[in-house]
Amino acid sequence: MVMPGPGAALERTERPVPEPGPGEAIVRVRGSNLNYHDLVNLMGLIDGPWPRVPLTDGAGEVVAVGDGVSGLAVGDRVVGAFHPEWLAGRLTRANGRATPGDTCDGWLQQHMAFPAAALVGVPSHLDDAAASTLVCAGTTAWNAVETAGVRPGDVVVTQGTGGVSCFVVQLAKARGATVILTSSSDEKLEIGRSLGADHLVNYTTQPEWERVVRELTDGDGADLVVDLGGTETLARSVKATRSDGHVAIVGVLSGFGMAQFPVSDAMVRQIRLFGVSVGSVAMLADLARAVTATGLRPHVGHTFDWSEVDQAKQLQQEQRHTGKITLAIP
Repeated sequence: MVMPGPGAALERTERPVPEPGPGEAIVRVRGSNLNYHDLVNLMGLIDGPWPRVPLTDGAGEVVAVGDGVSGLAVGDRVVGAFHPEWLAGRLTRANGRATPGDTCDGWLQQHMAFPAAALVGVPSHLDDAAASTLVCAGTTAWNAVETAGVRPGDVVVTQGTGGVSCFVVQLAKARGATVILTSSSDEKLEIGRSLGADHLVNYTTQPEWERVVRELTDGDGADLVVDLGGTETLARSVKATRSDGHVAIVGVLSGFGMAQFPVSDAMVRQIRLFGVSVGSVAMLADLARAVTATGLRPHVGHTFDWSEVDQAKQLQQEQRHTGKITLAIP
């Protein structure tokens, strides 16, 4: 399916199955999902070449490989990285530039030509739609907990019950951490509890949720706060963090404006704030291995056929979902 222009309705088109170029593989796509990034893209708010196929995430089966490809064979089940040129190491302007669905065609199609070096094997216990959620939401959560060095006994706070936050709950619990989850919905908080959250905080009834975090930690604060709100939550996230702790800046759900936070507090208590731009191919591979080892299953709240992408988009736009909204591609 193709976006003909900024904010335009998707159009279904027919194209020939691509042939793999050197270093490429052709993936028969079977599953994808919607991220907040995709919602913004579908609204026409991300510049790029037009027309183009949307969606950053996808999973399926390799059906052809090009010259020079090793370690990958026809029949392998794979997912493709969010930043296909960021193989490992540090993020740079150059290796972070390419993103499927933004700078080139994305995964809302049946056959995808993709750099073989940026494809990662799928955990065998996941179907393709669920596996696709490892690409953006899963890798973002992995990057946050890995960069902060979360270990047994740590306290992790995460905000909301979207895809990234649900992954944070599951990954932090797998590392032996105590998890505090915030949300405006008691019903959604209970879903978080089922995923392993230890403490639930409704920020509608307890708007100063950072105080609750400090009370739950004997006044110390959390080792890691994963901030998804951005401008309206960053100050509280800093206040909820212990001395020498971490704040992972992951989302901008409250808008793209300038955030204000207590700079002196962050300085005196030596709090480390770091941004997360999903992650590298190596991080996606590490996550896939961890998911295989633990048997983790991403929380999928809704699944649609790819022809129902408009309904999926509306559900996400209205924030009526929990976890991930996936798409099956027949």
